[in-house]
Amino acid sequence: MKKLWKMTALCAALTLAGAAGAETITLNGKNLTMENAWAIASGKADVAIAPEAMNLLEKSHELVMAAAAKGQAVYGLTVGVGLNKDHKLFTADGKLTPEVVAASRAFNYNALRSHSAGVGEMMPENLARLSLVIRLNTLLDGKSGAQARVATLYKDFLNKGITPLIPSEGSIGEADILLASHVGAVMIGEWKAFMKGKVVTGAEALKAAGIEPLVPEGKDALAILSNNSVAMAYAVDAARSAQRICDVTPTIYGLSLEGLNGNVAPILPQTIGARPFPGLADAAKDMRDAIQGSYLWSTDASRPLQDPLSYRVTVYGLAEAKRAVKDLEEVIEVQINSTDDNPATILNADEAYRNESSQVANYFIEGKGVKGAIIPSGNFNPLPVALAVQRASLALAHLSHYSVQRTVHLSYDQFTGLTRFLSDPDNKGHAFGAIQKAFMGLHVDNMALAQPVSLYGMPVAGEIEDTMTNILQASKHLLTIDENLFQIYSLETLHAAQAVDLRRMLKNKDLKLSTKTDAFYQAYRAKVPYVKNDRIFTDDIKAGTDLIKNYKF
Repeated sequence: MKKLWKMTALCAALTLAGAAGAETITLNGKNLTMENAWAIASGKADVAIAPEAMNLLEKSHELVMAAAAKGQAVYGLTVGVGLNKDHKLFTADGKLTPEVVAASRAFNYNALRSHSAGVGEMMPENLARLSLVIRLNTLLDGKSGAQARVATLYKDFLNKGITPLIPSEGSIGEADILLASHVGAVMIGEWKAFMKGKVVTGAEALKAAGIEPLVPEGKDALAILSNNSVAMAYAVDAARSAQRICDVTPTIYGLSLEGLNGNVAPILPQTIGARPFPGLADAAKDMRDAIQGSYLWSTDASRPLQDPLSYRVTVYGLAEAKRAVKDLEEVIEVQINSTDDNPATILNADEAYRNESSQVANYFIEGKGVKGAIIPSGNFNPLPVALAVQRASLALAHLSHYSVQRTVHLSYDQFTGLTRFLSDPDNKGHAFGAIQKAFMGLHVDNMALAQPVSLYGMPVAGEIEDTMTNILQASKHLLTIDENLFQIYSLETLHAAQAVDLRRMLKNKDLKLSTKTDAFYQAYRAKVPYVKNDRIFTDDIKAGTDLIKNYKF
């Protein structure tokens, strides 16, 4: 995984270096797509804030300060956080005196510093920027109560190339409080940041960009640190790669089936129609389209009646993977376009239960020109996304299993009617006999990574934080499964292309591939030649992996 992050960071640096003349994407808290998030994060687009969203932020902050002036008990504002919620930070009597403001600012500085306690390697620069994009947009939903300037700082960081160093470990999935806090640390002129390819201090970064340090007050610190933007950056990246896996699977499978001389029967509409599971017919159609025009549609007396199960049931794995990824994308869209703040600062809040409940009435506040409610919540809990990530991980692990099994069967002459280990007839060496360990090792990793982690953990923070989702860990697991699958598919392609070549050499020199598989085969052979004699395969595997990631299927 470390190598993956470093490669991701390198790609980001190259992209950001050439971002001059970028388009501008305007965010309002409700309109962020994963595509636009990536465009901003990669430096292909600048970001702007919609005026109506900025006005909402200003009003929300006014509501918070009205609560502070009255000394109303508000989590993270007039009382502490976590177990310290029973500690009064200050008292007020309708006025924001210098003493009240000073106490609020001191609490905010202390909160940002004490919560900056992440561990592990720093996030890749593009993922750190992606987390900034996500948090900016969720801030613009207008329920954080932070100063509008906090949002402006996120925007300026993105547009001026200031990327706080954010540790990659240290979250239990109930807001990334020990990680996202590092963003605030840079905003106040402390900690460290990437800027123009270098690591500089927060103070240096702000000075170079002509930005005054933030003086945090009210709910600023809580708004900056208590959100799931770090984990969501990994989730968005993992979802994008998982979708790519789904897109490439039909063609990879098709070439493998052609290498095997397999049967089209399991993906026929007549077959699939007998079990109308959601998405199954669409997956089968994708797979039929991938082999349209192939020799497989013509009768071959030597073709076995039924293929190994891994060939017959891949359609089920693809259908479930597509469904899982779609579900993941849907909950991600909700997560990155709504608040996960606690407490939620809600302007003109619905007054349900207010009149009949003195408890509920306590949450409501009226100030000069503003009214609403500041309500404690569990909105920081990203369980819907965590569960969707884990389901996608499990579904892709099944694709991993099928690919590994298909590749093993391509190696054995009793299934293909070709040479053992797909050896050239004149090759007296090992051919593909040893290479099986590579994809099997990757699959073992995928099996372990597919195990759910959202139930793991023990109570912390004085036992008030007694549950967790571990969405950061789950998202990293999915991202690694994706990367492993690209390599597994590369290894399957190495075998499938060799099987096609041998089949033409030994069985049918006029063997016809489908339009899609042939185009992919040709692109692959341009990078990885036929294996006539034993050679070092490491570069071949990487070349195939890179092709699969970037080829337009």
